[in-house]
Amino acid sequence: MFRSLPGMTDDFLKARLAGREQIGALRKLRLPEGKIDFSSNDYLGLSRKIQVADSEQLSHGSTGSRLLAGNYTLINEAEQSIARFHGAESGLIFNSGYDANLGLLSAVPQRGDTILYDYLSHASIRDGIRLSFASSFSFVHNDLDDLETKLQRASGTIFVVTESVFSMDGDQAPLKEIADLCDRYSANLIIDEAHATGIIGDRGEGLVQQLQLSNRCFARVHTFGKALGCHGAIVVGSNTLRDYLTNFARSFVYTTALPETAVAAIRASYQLFPEMKIERHRLNELTELFATTAIRYDRVKSITPIQAVIVPGNKEVKAVAQTLQTHNLDVRPILYPTVPKGSERLRIVLHSFNTHEAIRQLLSLLQ
Repeated sequence: MFRSLPGMTDDFLKARLAGREQIGALRKLRLPEGKIDFSSNDYLGLSRKIQVADSEQLSHGSTGSRLLAGNYTLINEAEQSIARFHGAESGLIFNSGYDANLGLLSAVPQRGDTILYDYLSHASIRDGIRLSFASSFSFVHNDLDDLETKLQRASGTIFVVTESVFSMDGDQAPLKEIADLCDRYSANLIIDEAHATGIIGDRGEGLVQQLQLSNRCFARVHTFGKALGCHGAIVVGSNTLRDYLTNFARSFVYTTALPETAVAAIRASYQLFPEMKIERHRLNELTELFATTAIRYDRVKSITPIQAVIVPGNKEVKAVAQTLQTHNLDVRPILYPTVPKGSERLRIVLHSFNTHEAIRQLLSLLQ
């Protein structure tokens, strides 16, 4: 039995947890229950398909950071081949998308510089910006006029940061128009492709390459934990950017590298998903079915597998999600303060392996 030392207390933690519980926003970990998946980011079902040949010969631990004992041939080869696939000069693998955004955005912009970021950018982007010494300002979500107004006031080296596909709303950024503004104001464009990698483009290369904007981006972040079905992320850009991050990105320098087993899975995924055109076509079909069928709730307009159904109020959205759960549909509520109050929603994620029957059942319960 655990006994705390005299004078030890965690009451200050309990107070904050009680505050979360009071607004109906207390989070708890859940184990898989075998329900129909409308929740995970495994868009193509690749997490179930990746097989690594001779995996028993690979190391399960890299034994150190990349700058010490943790560098090895396989990870360097993976960086080179992935950078080529994404039309970039170079790339650097991080342990997660969170680490990639944290390292990139905390290290590159300097004091006196300006970061402009979309208001709905992911928490990892916001946290990376928070650790930077640059000035930072958000612009209204996907609002080109507001972005231009802030570009006119920006000083120093300017960075514009956005996602290509937004993780909570599923909508896309107007990347071509943003790139045009960046060109006009000599700003450096950074794009997080987490929810576009694997599903957008003829080979799943992402929205940037589909729009032929690769050469107009300072950096892109491609993550492996969503449609690619494994773990980790890569920042692609110039050779100079790679060298810089190797020296100054603290989430790269001061962490143990991914092991060979993880990198082999990443390489295996890059061999699989570019050829999964049938799965991407099916995913688009299911997305259109869901997005064009009338339901009784408002929703965010999206042509991607992320479909946000707005059910205002933590209590209310949790009740709807529970109803869906009782019908064996794994749909999770997204609560305030993760999203602004009044925009609580069901974040419904569609997959190539979902059936038309399951989609129609889900729709009928929302009608």
